[in-house]
Amino acid sequence: MPHLSRIPKVDKILTHPAAASWLRLYHRPLMLLGIRTVLEELRAELRRGEAVPEMDVIIARIGAVLVRLDTPSLRRVVNGSGTVINTNLGRSPLPPKVVHQLVETSSHYSNLEFDLVAGERGERYSHVEPLICEITGAEAAIVVNNNAAALLLALAAMSRGREVIVSRGELVEIGGSFRIPEVMEQSGAVLREVGTTNRTHPKDYRGAINDQTGLILKVSCSNFAVVGFTAEVGAGELAALAKESGIPLLVDCGSGLMIDLEPLLGCGEKTVQQYLQSGADVVVCSGDKLLGGPQIGIIAGRREFISAMKKHPLLRALRVDKMTLAALEGVLRLYRDERQALKEIPTLRMLTMTEEDLAARGGRMLRRLKRHLPEGVRLSLVSGVSMVGGGALPLLQLPTSLLAVESGRLSPGEIEARLRRAATPVVGRISRGLFLLDVRTIMDDDLPFVAAALEGLDG
Repeated sequence: MPHLSRIPKVDKILTHPAAASWLRLYHRPLMLLGIRTVLEELRAELRRGEAVPEMDVIIARIGAVLVRLDTPSLRRVVNGSGTVINTNLGRSPLPPKVVHQLVETSSHYSNLEFDLVAGERGERYSHVEPLICEITGAEAAIVVNNNAAALLLALAAMSRGREVIVSRGELVEIGGSFRIPEVMEQSGAVLREVGTTNRTHPKDYRGAINDQTGLILKVSCSNFAVVGFTAEVGAGELAALAKESGIPLLVDCGSGLMIDLEPLLGCGEKTVQQYLQSGADVVVCSGDKLLGGPQIGIIAGRREFISAMKKHPLLRALRVDKMTLAALEGVLRLYRDERQALKEIPTLRMLTMTEEDLAARGGRMLRRLKRHLPEGVRLSLVSGVSMVGGGALPLLQLPTSLLAVESGRLSPGEIEARLRRAATPVVGRISRGLFLLDVRTIMDDDLPFVAAALEGLDG
């Protein structure tokens, strides 16, 4: 039987000199939670046959727990991974001027659903619908909380109880293990698969159309690529077939690209505008991928279909809040001038940096950070590649410059763990036996945090 009496009582800990300083920093309930958390850990350790540590060790552990409990769980990190749209790290950061507007709007009352001109109840989507239509050329638009929700609402409003024709090669799995067939099932639409995994032809769609067909769905496979012996039917050809058959075409373009990046990146990703111009009746996409905005699902297209979605009961469950709308409106306003969007939207700016820009930027970072290196830690500049991430452009590799961090006594894994556990975490990657930080995804105001994390390699 473990001797639980060896574990100090709460009262004894509260009389320790450290407790007085804790009380000046933390509320008593939080302090008691920290103490009880460590005492419970000690009981578990004692049951496993481990020794009870000295009192000063216990006090130090309680102090560390209190710091952790008092630190926000969701917080800023430095993205040195080289994945621009890093889903694990929150995808697209917002432009500073948009953040300012977001704070202003969210910290005060706003005209979220109040028409200031008419002096009566307004529509929350009116803050972004005109901008989406202006940028994309759509007749109407609406937004929901993410792209899966956009697809769910579109399918439910356009084809509930009817068949939806989709290529087998486009029945993709999206983030969190959710799959297109599962989203379709929840919408009430009936899946009608055509073609094969790698090849689908116009005749496959044509042969599947019957009096139960409600919709043709095209899903952009933006989070993977099938290469080799492949064939797919483009949106323009599908639009012509849909029009001929008197059924609508819905396109899930995923990435939300609204500026043609082909001249800058050679990526071949279609924009929302191009899908609509090719004849799609409705297009759905994400807001926090290549658009560079907040997590949101955008639905744009013909007025008759968008109107049905605005009246659908699902919309209430999928609607977005004022902060998300404020962020999206701010980002969309930047798209009125493509040059401004490329310059001010962090995601687009990072993606379109040239090799020369990155090399020069890497050199500046290297010189600045070298002043903060502890003894035995070395920093050098090496070449490599960045990835787009976020389920977009999976084959595109962007040449970049990388800061390689080496230590005479720490392995790359130990360096990675220490930087990740810094006061402001710094996330990088290990490749070629080196811990690397990608210059492309490190922001200018991240450098003080990187410097502090590197200094912490001394301990």
